[in-house]
Amino acid sequence: MKNRKIIFLAVAAVVAILAVAGNSVWKKYYDKKVPNFSRTVEFYVYPGMTAGEVAGYVADSCGARSSSSVRRAFESEAGNRVLPGHYTIMPSNTSVYVARMVSHGWQTPVKLVLSGTMRLQSGLARKIGNQMMLDSADVINALRDSALIASFGFDRKDVFALFIPDTYEIYWTESMKEVLTRQKAAYDAFWTDANKEKARLQGLSMIEVSILASIVNGETNYEPEMPAIAGVYLNRLRKGMLLQADPTVAYCFDYEPARILKKHLEVDSPFNTYRHAGLPPAPICVPSKAALEAVLNPDRHGYIYFCASPDFNGTHRFAVTLTEHLRNAREFQRALNAIPRP
Repeated sequence: MKNRKIIFLAVAAVVAILAVAGNSVWKKYYDKKVPNFSRTVEFYVYPGMTAGEVAGYVADSCGARSSSSVRRAFESEAGNRVLPGHYTIMPSNTSVYVARMVSHGWQTPVKLVLSGTMRLQSGLARKIGNQMMLDSADVINALRDSALIASFGFDRKDVFALFIPDTYEIYWTESMKEVLTRQKAAYDAFWTDANKEKARLQGLSMIEVSILASIVNGETNYEPEMPAIAGVYLNRLRKGMLLQADPTVAYCFDYEPARILKKHLEVDSPFNTYRHAGLPPAPICVPSKAALEAVLNPDRHGYIYFCASPDFNGTHRFAVTLTEHLRNAREFQRALNAIPRP
């Protein structure tokens, strides 16, 4: 009887040990081999986050079928190491893969969208900082770093010309130097031999194309009209006339005036094209591709004046003579005055 009891206890112990071992083996198998997520999820690991915080977020907020599997995988695979970045969890991923992904920095690129109005360095810095790990202050410091900008072949004052608005795939954690490297590659790709020849035919250097394109951008967002506006300014340059471009005056005041008044035209700045002949010394904003193309492929016409349409539809009326231009300007002013004031 006593022997039976001993045998029973021994068998029970073996069964218990095998059960525990089997459970452990199954957990390891599940963590490493079985897909554990129900949906695709993108998430960010921010600087300063701990492995425990990341594991908790992934376990609770990323569609994990087994949250305990996620926590086990992070304990065994990540330890205390998680790297900042933008990551994507797929339904085919196991817990171990996700833990390794975050601990080794296997990031998914983000889309850096450079579009719209970028008229001040602070605005450009915010646009980049809002889409990447970079702080806006880091972007500003890079844009003002003469040695860094010179390494890309640009003067600091011309830094707006280095940027080519587009959508770029880039890692969220990349440095500003890496961002600028991407921009330089896009700049070089834009400036094909054909485009360089077009600039030469207009009597402009590549930087001067960017400067004039930035003025065109300041005048209109309506792309179909950009070649006509570029043509006006090129005509004025060829005739030796002052450009008298309101956006260059607005730039002198950091674009704060809602309207350019006569008093603003007196500002003593090399960017004020009402007082200084030729192009301003640098771009007044990041020129769009459409504006660059407009300067390289301008409309050929005799216009040397234009003003906003009284229809307020974003288009302009063009004129060859000052008399015609003043008539257009009076029509616009009458339409403006007819708007009810609050």
